[in-house]
Amino acid sequence: MTLRLPFVKGHGTLNDFLVIPDLEGTWDPSPAEVAWLCDRRSGLGADGVLRVVRTANYEVARHHCSAADLFMDYRNADGSVAEMCGNGIRVFARYVVDSGLVSAGEFLVGTRAGCVEMRSESDGSLTAVLAGPVRPRPDEITVGLGDRIWRARGVDVPNPHAVILDVDLESLGDSLGAPSVGPSGMFPSGANVEFVSRRGPGSIAMRVYERGVGETLSCGTGACAAAWVARESWEPDCDSWRVAVRGGELRVDFPDDGRIHLNGPAILVAEGHVTLP
Repeated sequence: MTLRLPFVKGHGTLNDFLVIPDLEGTWDPSPAEVAWLCDRRSGLGADGVLRVVRTANYEVARHHCSAADLFMDYRNADGSVAEMCGNGIRVFARYVVDSGLVSAGEFLVGTRAGCVEMRSESDGSLTAVLAGPVRPRPDEITVGLGDRIWRARGVDVPNPHAVILDVDLESLGDSLGAPSVGPSGMFPSGANVEFVSRRGPGSIAMRVYERGVGETLSCGTGACAAAWVARESWEPDCDSWRVAVRGGELRVDFPDDGRIHLNGPAILVAEGHVTLP
């Protein structure tokens, strides 16, 4: 029996996603189904899938954030599960507000990283207040790409990241291949790798290779990780950072409460139905 699903496509700084409303929690997506949906030739094409589920109807959601009415079940383009997605959660929030599932303003979204506070801003952008502080990794990490090797800083935001500072982004070429991250076993589920250059006070540019996807035009949690490492290394008193990505610009703020505020656009561009093979 074939399965026909409604979908909405959107992006946050050109990091694009398929939003699949499944409020009753009747569709348990397989990795192969997600990979097919995200394939840019045989499927619809996206960096990931955001399934919208009512928390009451999904045991995983109740375990991670029982206080939120809705849960973002996020899957990478290869079908693997991730804890959170900074651009994806803004696209998710745009959808649930525009569809009337929640009221604009402030509301909670459940994720595998816990409850995330969302706030719709007067300029149309959305701010995500990440559930917990950055968790730095104490071990020395190396990243290899081709014949080049860098030292990196490992941080969880809450997804695992390896951040490299002072990189000439143009020298990386038109597209990034898969970097190697060591030592072996440091990131058993893989890690996102951010290559960062300094632009000025409180301003950096970044390219990112995302686990389970490849190089993307933006990464929300990666921007948070990059800004945190840049702040620690270059400007510890700077609490607001602009992060230029290939798909636009994000803002990362570090308020006194120890959490991280990620602000940026979220745009819905298409809707329809798709029949899974």
